[in-house]
Amino acid sequence: MFCKIYSEKEKEVNIMQNQQTTPKKKFKMPSAYTILFLIIIFVAILTWIIPAGQYSTDKAGNIIAHTYKAVASNPQGIWDVFSAPIYGMIGNDTTEGAISISLFILVIGGFLGVVNQTRALDDGIASIVSKYKGKEKVLIPLLMILFALGGSTYGMAEETIAFYPLLIPVMIGVGFDSLVAVAIVLVGSQVGCLASTVNPFATGVASQTLNISPGDGILSRAVLFVIVVAISIWFVYRYASKIEKDPSRSLVYEQREEDLKRFALNHEDKPGTKMTGRQKAVLWMFGLTFVIMIMGLIPWDQINEKWTFFVSFTKWAQDIPVLGSLIGSNLVPFGSWYFTEITTLFFLMAVIVMFVFKMKESTFVESFLSGMSDFMGVAIVVAVARGIQVIMNDGSITATVLHWGEMGLSNLGSVVFIILAYVFYIPMSFLIPSTSGLAAATMGIIGPMGKFAGVDPSLVVTAYQSASGWVNLITPTSGVVMGALTIAHVNITTWWKFMFKLMIYLFLATAVFLGIMAIL
Repeated sequence: MFCKIYSEKEKEVNIMQNQQTTPKKKFKMPSAYTILFLIIIFVAILTWIIPAGQYSTDKAGNIIAHTYKAVASNPQGIWDVFSAPIYGMIGNDTTEGAISISLFILVIGGFLGVVNQTRALDDGIASIVSKYKGKEKVLIPLLMILFALGGSTYGMAEETIAFYPLLIPVMIGVGFDSLVAVAIVLVGSQVGCLASTVNPFATGVASQTLNISPGDGILSRAVLFVIVVAISIWFVYRYASKIEKDPSRSLVYEQREEDLKRFALNHEDKPGTKMTGRQKAVLWMFGLTFVIMIMGLIPWDQINEKWTFFVSFTKWAQDIPVLGSLIGSNLVPFGSWYFTEITTLFFLMAVIVMFVFKMKESTFVESFLSGMSDFMGVAIVVAVARGIQVIMNDGSITATVLHWGEMGLSNLGSVVFIILAYVFYIPMSFLIPSTSGLAAATMGIIGPMGKFAGVDPSLVVTAYQSASGWVNLITPTSGVVMGALTIAHVNITTWWKFMFKLMIYLFLATAVFLGIMAIL
């Protein structure tokens, strides 16, 4: 009896101690999946409140302005909510599925997995750093352009984590600071994402949602790329020059001695920075893949109706006996490519890289599947986000929301609309950190609204990805940002102080660019 009473008192004491010593749980932002699913539930509730309606469409499926009419309501229930992500992937009568873009994301993940297995990208950057030893200042524009190209073409982000331990000791050792090293990689890659040209996770998802080619608007986005990358290089180079002349002006000067000790062991040249012939060949194949993709996506005949060379060449090649059949009867000419063609390209090039690098079949399969698994979450989040559109379309409230937008935009010009769209996507990028999830969740509404304001859908895509890229330079919800700063031992408030002026420059430059493009 005594033991039982004692044990119960002991439990009470332990419980009280645990209550006193257990720290309070801090609020943690839910994942993109949870946020998107909560939005699906919220939108389903709206189908019980918002009147149903529909627009007339032309033969191409485009909405015809001023043709809205009310229809019988179709509120969405619990089963509809849980089936929405499923239909978001495979599609139904009212909404096109995300399967084509999700499959492309998985295949490009497999392609990157195979390329990363060769270490061609890692050793390529290391080789450049080693080559420019003693001329490290030249590395700032060179590497920022390379990282920006990676962000603009394939959404380079998490892959950059491996480069911080390489660049930080180099930049500190030659008189700069850790902020310069972080900026070269983080600003370079994310400014590239801001001005994405064919980035599958931004441009690709948004374009597919609007049923346009990722090549639509690629030339104007290339101009934006040059502008924002030039501004970023100038900003980082100017800061580095200032630190070089007077180290005390560094925003992390108080930890300089500690940084010198912390990164001293990593400052020696690492073995293996020289690239092998096979790795160089892989890099050439890697670059060629994106060149071919861009060539395939640019609408040549829309730029100039006389530019029909690729159509004529493809027809000529397919008409050649035997060779035409060997190449393939379903070959699509450059300028008419869509997700089927670029997915096929990355799959084909992954196999070619295997042969070029003389990779074992088992290693290739393992690397390809591993790369696909790394992007599985992105592929799924696109489908979950598309579920929002499924609920809206099945509940017949999409047309009503567009009608409200049409009435609200009747007195707004194209310039005002595109600037407002850009501003709208900034807080939305904080709410939905997933770039692809944000595009799939919102582009189906914002894109058609742009048509009412006289704004081309491709420019709405540019506004969305510019806002997303802008936010991803500083957001604490980004694993890339926080990972980079953790490696560099830099506080995020210091990073915000460093980035403050650049963020203003980029915001203004992008807003002016969007306004000009809306007029043209």
